[in-house]
Amino acid sequence: AGWVSNGRAGVLIEVEGAPAAVEAFATRIHDEPPPLAVIYSIVRNWVEPLGARQFVIRASDEAGPARALLLPDVAICPECLAEIQQAGNRRYGYPFTNCTNCGPRFSIIEALPYDRPRTTMRAFDLCPACRAEYENPADRRFHAQPTACPECGPELELAGRPDGDVARNLARGDAALAAAAEALRSGRIVAVKGLGGFHLMVDAANHAAVSRLRSRKGREEKPFAL
Repeated sequence: AGWVSNGRAGVLIEVEGAPAAVEAFATRIHDEPPPLAVIYSIVRNWVEPLGARQFVIRASDEAGPARALLLPDVAICPECLAEIQQAGNRRYGYPFTNCTNCGPRFSIIEALPYDRPRTTMRAFDLCPACRAEYENPADRRFHAQPTACPECGPELELAGRPDGDVARNLARGDAALAAAAEALRSGRIVAVKGLGGFHLMVDAANHAAVSRLRSRKGREEKPFAL
């Protein structure tokens, strides 16, 4: 029994129980962390038991100096990749699929401690299905702050100025992805707005397109990422 809480300096956990159980808990925290967890240090102190009867997740503690490290963005995990490739899955084809084992972190964090209200995902309210996953300790999306689905999360959108000077939305969802790919094939420059900024793309085998990008960006010689 006890509680756990995020803090600006890291994670704070208080547990009580039989001595052997408490020792086993401390050992497993060190030896069996979640896939993305990185433990830099563990400080243990003994306190008087309070007679707790359950284990709870407390609200994050915003006091004190911020010493916790900002987490990096992580490439999609095999489980999420399988979901977006599985026809009939509610996240089939959804490009922003993630869980506690993958997805954005650094790019969406606005303040510590790391909770959804302190990220750019706060604008997207979880749908009932995502909320159930988020609140289920047995689910791999338990407290996954960027979690989303086609019903409640961000979506792809293609904008451009094909007919004049006024930019407008051209397509959404899968149609936006297909249209962007076709634009690249036809020699256009596509600016992909990601979580951390813009990524300029052209067909690397199209000399005219690459030259146009070099001219517009003022980057005549320095290599581009491929």
